[in-house]
Formats: sequence, structure tokens, C-alpha cells
Amino acid sequence: MPSRLEDYEVLYTIGSGSYGKCQKVRRKCDAKVVVWKELDYGSMTEAEKQMLVSEVNLLRELKHPNIVRYYDRIIDRTNTTLYIVMEYCEGGDLASLIAKCIKERQYLDEDFILRVFAQLVSALKDCHRRSDGGRTVLHRDLKPANIFLDAKQNVKLGDFGLARILHHDTSFAKTFVGTPYYMSPEQMNRMSYNEKSDIWSLGCLLYELCALLPPFTALNQKDLAEKIKEGKFRRIPYRYSDELNAVITKMLNIKDYLRPSVEDILQHSVIANWVTEEQRKFSEKKIRRISEPEHLQHSDSVAVELKLKEQQLQERERALKSREERLEQRERELCVRERLAEDKLSRAENLMKSYNLLKEQRMLAAAFGNGLDEFVESSSFRSRKKVHFVGESKENSNPEKYSFSKEKCTELKKRLQAANVRAKALCELEKNYQLKSKQILGMR
Repeated sequence: MPSRLEDYEVLYTIGSGSYGKCQKVRRKCDAKVVVWKELDYGSMTEAEKQMLVSEVNLLRELKHPNIVRYYDRIIDRTNTTLYIVMEYCEGGDLASLIAKCIKERQYLDEDFILRVFAQLVSALKDCHRRSDGGRTVLHRDLKPANIFLDAKQNVKLGDFGLARILHHDTSFAKTFVGTPYYMSPEQMNRMSYNEKSDIWSLGCLLYELCALLPPFTALNQKDLAEKIKEGKFRRIPYRYSDELNAVITKMLNIKDYLRPSVEDILQHSVIANWVTEEQRKFSEKKIRRISEPEHLQHSDSVAVELKLKEQQLQERERALKSREERLEQRERELCVRERLAEDKLSRAENLMKSYNLLKEQRMLAAAFGNGLDEFVESSSFRSRKKVHFVGESKENSNPEKYSFSKEKCTELKKRLQAANVRAKALCELEKNYQLKSKQILGMR
């Protein structure tokens, strides 16, 4: 997963240039301190953009213990800025080390110079004779400012901004690039050149480590070019061995075909012991990587993978939380619906009770009505046979009493008919509420 700007914490700026700056940053996922080159590609020409793309692609391909390690790249299209994330070298660069020696008026130890020499040649061999079968890479800008040191004072070759890929061993580059003090005679003469040009620049760098100044200096570029083409320089200080002076002299031969190759230098007696020591350390490190568990071999990749898994888990947690909230909302809605259903059911039960009560009353009323008819008939019969007291005539008898009883019976019959009508209406209501009750029970 590609990194983002938010994955890093900027600590401070190490240096700046025309196109951007170099900053020390901390990776948040594992707290590893790295650096990134912040480059503004918005103001670059197409050729410069192509050179930048080439540098990034080269850094991704080159994997050597003495080459600055590439980690990642981040593109900020909004601000037209490219961030190249690389290994942080705590020891600074050789240019700063030389400046410190000049200030303190001290020379570097020959053992240190030979160790730097062996590691630089090993890094150059990985560029010129790719171990992975890739194409030859010319650095084309070897100088003290581009050679870095880690915490253990191991060399790290960096800044491949001017590097060029040669497609064949016999290919030659023709562009005029690099720092003038370290340019080879063929570059000054605008001639084609190959990896022997890097050997010349390496010779100039070694000379400066010994003498604390480049082998060729001048007040202007024209005079500097003349001195480089002439190829004459003073011997390194006599505190250093003749063997070291001899190998530097061979590397600064104006005829490129007479300069030694990286293989020839690695076999030279002056650094043979150092090369053996570096190869031994490299083998031990390789054996340790093989014997270590896989998660320790690739700690950086594992950290990135863990960060990715952590992000995935956080996303899943957010999704589960959202789902839980939706379920709680649905549960609340179901509770409300359940209460409403219970209310409806309660009302339906009450209506059923009322209906049953009315039904019983209707049945009683019907039974009472039949008995009432019989009672009316018998009462009328008895009234017709009523015994009159002495002194009372038939005219003085009370006829209103009989008529009142008959009217009351008629009224009762009307009320019974109305009750029957209401009973039928209640039957219909009962059927409707039974249907609704079934629906409510089904919903529950």
C-alpha cells in the first residue's frame, strides 16, 4: 500500500536546494527515522522530470549495503511535489567531514580512507556490473557531498539524480553533466564516456580525502578544464602509503582505457584486506537473515503490513459499529411497534369482552321477551276476570291500568328490536376485530 504524507512526522530540515529540500522525518507506523527529498516538479522542464523519474526507478532497483536504501515515493499532485523516502544516514556526508578536518587542521586516517575506498568500489561494482543482471548504471556525479555515512561510519552512495543507464557494455554516454571538479577529461572534451568516467571521479574523491582538496582546482571553469585535460596533479601527502598513491594515480589517468575497472581495484593489494573484511561481514549478515525468522528478515515490510491490517481492522470496526447502531434503531422501532400492537390487542380484547357481555344480555332479553308475552296474556286474562268489590260498578273499574301495561309491552318490544340491531352491528365489529387481532398476532 503506498504511503501518504499523513503517515510521517516531519522532524526538521537537513538541507535545501533549487527544486526542494531534504527533511528528516519519522514513520508513524514503527517510529523509524528516515529522510525524504521534497522535490517541486511543477517548475521542472520535461527533461528534468524525466531525470527525476529515472532517479526514482534507479533507487528502486539498486539494493546494496553501501547504497542509500530507497523506501517509498509519495506524489502530492495538488502541490506538484514528489517525496522520495530514503534511508537516514546519521553520520552525515564526506563533504562535511572534509570541512571539519580542514577547520581542525587534521588529516583522516589511512585505514578509514581505505575502508571508505573498499565500500565505494563495492557499491560502484553493483552499479557497473549489476548482480541482478540489470543494465549498467553510471552515477556521473561522484563527489564527497553525495557520499554518506551511517551511525557505524559505513559508506552509503547516494544522489543518483544524474545517473544514466547504459543498455550495453560498449555503450557510451555523451551528455555534459556532473560537478566540474570531478569531471573526467573525456567529459571535458565533450567526448563519449562510459563507467571509466566514474572511476576518474572516484580517484578525485579519494585524492580529496587524503589532501583535503581536489586534485584539480582553478579560479574559472576554463582553467579547470585545461588542468583536467592535462592530467597533472601533486602527490597526496606523504603520510599516506605509496600503494594508495599509486592506485589513485592509475585511476586519474587521462586515457580512460588505462584506468582500472572496479574488478581490478577490488583485487588490488592496497584494499584486498578491507574487501575480504567487507565480504565476510556481508556473508555473516546474509546468513543471519537466512537463519532469522521471516518476520525479522523483513521488519520494514512487516511493519507496513501490520499498519495495513490495522487500518483494515479499524475500517471493519467502524462498519460493525455502524451496523450495530442500525440494529439498535431497528430494535427501538420494533419495541414501539410491539407496544402499539399490545395496545391494539388490549383494545380488541376489551371490545370482545363488551361484545360477549352484550351477547349475553341479548340472549337474556330474548328469553325475557318470550316470558313477557305469556305474562301479558295471563295478566289480561286475569284482569278480565277481576272481582269487583261491593259498591263498585264495572264503570268504576280502572281501564287505564290495562292500557298502560299494553303500552309498556310495546315499548319493551321496540327496545328489544333495537337491541337486536345493535347486536348485529356488534357481530360485525367482532368479526373485524378478530381479523385485526390475527393480523397483530401474526406481526408479533
